[in-house]
Amino acid sequence: MTRISTIWKKGRAPATMAFLLAVAPAIAAATQEAPDMPAVAGSLPPPPDREPGAAVVRADYRYDDLLWENDRTAHRIYGHALEAAEPPSGSGIDSWGKNVRWPFTDRQLRSGDQHSYRGEGLDFYNVGSTRGAGGLGIWHDNKLWTSRNYVSHRILSASGQAADFIVDYAPWPVDVDRKVWETRRFTLPLGTHFTRMVSTISSDSDEPLLVGIGIGKRTTGSGAGELTVDRAKGLLSWWGPADGDHGRMAIAIRVDPAMIAEIRADADNQLVLLRVAPGKPFVYFSGSAWDKGQGGFRTRQAWDAYAAGEKLDFRVPR
Repeated sequence: MTRISTIWKKGRAPATMAFLLAVAPAIAAATQEAPDMPAVAGSLPPPPDREPGAAVVRADYRYDDLLWENDRTAHRIYGHALEAAEPPSGSGIDSWGKNVRWPFTDRQLRSGDQHSYRGEGLDFYNVGSTRGAGGLGIWHDNKLWTSRNYVSHRILSASGQAADFIVDYAPWPVDVDRKVWETRRFTLPLGTHFTRMVSTISSDSDEPLLVGIGIGKRTTGSGAGELTVDRAKGLLSWWGPADGDHGRMAIAIRVDPAMIAEIRADADNQLVLLRVAPGKPFVYFSGSAWDKGQGGFRTRQAWDAYAAGEKLDFRVPR
């Protein structure tokens, strides 16, 4: 409702019925009653404060997981040390349910059971060998070739108005004739469900790449979830199946429509394939929400409307 009320206050009243129809799902979601939450399995240590904030934390106590979040959504990727401890482990992106405005993931992970609800959120999204919430790979010979876990990182902004960091992925093979490696910057400011990714994929060959960005099919509940595709918007929007009293996760990918080569699927993922030049950075966005958490997305229609309507900039930042 914030955006709509702001428009009216500034005197820019919606001009067409089309506008009203477009925002109706978000209005309906925001006015629905609060959802039934999972059973509370204990409490967390109190946060330093309860102000909305973004954060990045390297969990050196848990195989170098990297956690990042803002006032709406929360995520995790896995460090190199986890590969030996919990094989197979890969470079898919984990997404957590969150229902508070302040950072909670570090305290949740330190509890020793991040999968139980302790009043602020939980991790019930199972990345497994999928791309999760926007991981990528190289599409070649009808197969997605993916990296292992990140090997190094630099945190640019650990707290405040944005979570901002860079990770490197070690070279990985694409069939037997090629190697690629990646540096990726993750930026999640306050007030959005979308993390901006700036990916630079280098290679020992100058030949163009087909980069597959994916959403894991079977990461919650039972079944592959429901997918909405809008090629003109560069959108893949996924509404996950219910996972008992945990609820649902919603995931979206937004890419520059001009880069799309194909939208397809493999056994584990819904994929959008992009034409990419080695060594040339490109931008895409990964978004997520919990249907019991921040944002008020209680229906597939509400999430689709938000994911398609968010104003995103695909220019590479300087």
